[in-house]
Amino acid sequence: ANRWLPSDERGIPTDVEPVDGTPYDFREPRPIGDAQLDTGYTDLIRDLDGRARVTLHGPTGKPRVALWLDENCGYVMAFTGDSLPEADRRRRGLGVEPMTCAPNAFQTGDGLRTLAPGESFASSWGLEPGE
Repeated sequence: ANRWLPSDERGIPTDVEPVDGTPYDFREPRPIGDAQLDTGYTDLIRDLDGRARVTLHGPTGKPRVALWLDENCGYVMAFTGDSLPEADRRRRGLGVEPMTCAPNAFQTGDGLRTLAPGESFASSWGLEPGE
């Protein structure tokens, strides 16, 4: 993603900022390291097929898995679990949530869709195994 959503102590986004030069810039593969993420991202980088991808891999580059998001998902959340009350549950994995709207969209309207009676909306995402 090109931009991230800084948030307040309640996890409500307060702004949208470029990831350039921040610990939230994962456009080039690198270890998560000590980064504590409960972070929203937007301005997702898309491939020629219109999908954005979040690719995770082990220290050697394998195994690898990619979560793809269709064009209706304009946001993604990443969560390392550092804030979980149970210490043994922290940093046991990375939660990645495809989102069609920004956190707090009911208040801000960012990415929010309003459907008329009888209207429908669909979005899709999936996992791709690595080579």
